[in-house]
Parts: sequence; C-alpha cells; structure tokens
Amino acid sequence: MRPAQILLALILCGPATAADAPSGLQHDVVFTETAPLAGASELMRRLLRPLAAEQVRAALARSGKSLNEQSIVLSGERFVVYVPTAPPGPRGYGLLVFVPPWEGALMPSGWPRVMDRLGMIYVSAGRSGNETDIFGRRAPLALIAARNIMARYPVDPERTYVGGFSGGSRVAMRLALGYPDLFRGAILNAGSDPVGDDGAPLPPRELFDRFESQNRLVYVTGDEDMVNLNADSASLSAMSRSCILAVTANISPHAGHKAMDDAALAEAIGQLDHPKPVDPAKLTACRAAQDGRITAALDQVRADLAAGRPDAARGALIALDRRYGGLAAPASVDLWRASQSVAH
Repeated sequence: MRPAQILLALILCGPATAADAPSGLQHDVVFTETAPLAGASELMRRLLRPLAAEQVRAALARSGKSLNEQSIVLSGERFVVYVPTAPPGPRGYGLLVFVPPWEGALMPSGWPRVMDRLGMIYVSAGRSGNETDIFGRRAPLALIAARNIMARYPVDPERTYVGGFSGGSRVAMRLALGYPDLFRGAILNAGSDPVGDDGAPLPPRELFDRFESQNRLVYVTGDEDMVNLNADSASLSAMSRSCILAVTANISPHAGHKAMDDAALAEAIGQLDHPKPVDPAKLTACRAAQDGRITAALDQVRADLAAGRPDAARGALIALDRRYGGLAAPASVDLWRASQSVAH
C-alpha cells in the first residue's frame, strides 16, 4: 500500500444544463475538475479496512509526512465519452462509469446503441488497466470521470452506475461499496470478490447502511468462463452473509471471458433501473444477527484486554477487521490502540 498515491477529488453537485455540450463518441477527452471525495483521506476512509488505515496514519505520524491528496495531473489524462444523440429525459441522462482491464480509453463494440436506447452516458479512463494501482489511479480516475460528466451534462443521480470488466469489475465492486452516495448500482462483468476480505472490505456503517437500503448489483458472466463463475459464486455467498440482498446474477450463453455484448449490457442496465424489491423482514433479521456477532466479538476483545491478553485481543481484532471492516469501527480502532498501548 502506497498512501501517498491515494489521491484526488470529487464533489457531488447538482446536474448541469450544458445544452451545447457535444454528443456522440468522443476520444481523448480532457477533464479539469477534481474534489475532496476522491482525495487520499476519503479513499482511505471508504476503501481501506479501518485497521489498515490506522496503520497508514501511524506510519505517517512516525515519519512526519502527510498524505499527498492530489497527485494526478488531469491535463495528462485522457478519457473516452459517449453521449446519446437524443436529448436527456426529464431527470437527465443515466451514467455508466466503466473501469477497464485494458490500458486504452475504449468503448466496447455495440455498446453505443445501448446507450442511445437507454439514455445513458458512458465514460472510461485511459491508463487504468489491471496493471495500474487501484488507489493511485483506478479508483480516483473513475470518480473524477463521474464528477466531470455531472458538471458538463444533466445526470439523473438515481441512474448513476459504475461497472467494469474482469479486473475492472473488481474495482467497480469496491467503488460501489465505498461510494453508495454517488453510485446507485454496479455491473460486475466477469470479475468479483467476496465482500468482507482484503479484496472488498465493508465500508463505514453509515455508508454500508445506505448501500444495503438503496443500491443494487448485477453480475454478468459467460457460461464458459468457469473461473469467474466460481468467483461469482463465492462473492454472491459473501454478499448474502453480509446482508447485501439486492443482487442479480446473469449468465451469458455461449460466452467465455470477454466483455458482455450489447444485449447483456441492456439487460443489466434494465435490472439496475428496475430492481426486484428486497424482503424488509429478511433484511432486518439479517442485520440484527450480524450486529449481534460484531458486538459479541468486540466484547470478547474487551475481555481479553481486561485479562491482560493483548496478543489474543490483537488477533481477534485483525479477524474482526477483515470480516466486518467499517461495521466494527470505530470501536475496533479504539480497541486496537488500547492493545498497542498495553504491548508497550
């Protein structure tokens, strides 16, 4: 983890009304606006496990250094944008921010006609592929893309989605979890992780509650892509254990590991636009059971500290942080600090 690379900015603002903004496919688009929601501190809070973020802060304090909040130079970045040729609806355009596995700023073949039919803008960053650092580039570039499209065009906040393919899909999952106040859903195309681990930590309680109550996820994987079908199965099981119930899984026929075609994309967007309702009683019961497990684990840590067992407390806190992330904070962070002071 390189905290000085966790950077950049996003401020949510109202829809723009730029009637003269261009439409159609645009290559090599340069954006100019950055804002605090994609800054280093905010990325740490939303996308890192709390104890990992605490360790970064402690290391910075010892070194006397501070986070570099804004290290991407936007004048050097290029994006691809597709804007429907028809005017937006009464609430504005939908928006799909796409995280790619490849390095170029591209739009898959066939997708423009889906954007036209569904009134969606597409935007994707260049130099944001699988070999690129998530915190240094991939996450902030996706957030910057959303911010700048919202500044240039009228966008419906209820139809603002993030998606990705392969490794980009895994980044999209993390962004959907950490930024439910921006993205109302995600399309996970042939790439997913179990939530509640290093790949997709659970965010702070207030963000997670928002994600559970209003966001939705659609998985799309080819029937011949067995590696990612198995990954989806593990991810879906973890979603259920974590009380994330607004989830749909689509399997594309006669498809291997490739970006979904236009028909699969249209189906996925339609499912995000019109999600199936979640049983409120089932969600309430799941939340209560999960909160009970977190409370019991925190109580055990307190008992270990009171009994002079800091090593046991730290081990339990690491496991708790890995499984529940922000749901156990800030108590988990306070207890971690207490365990450190006992050790010294």
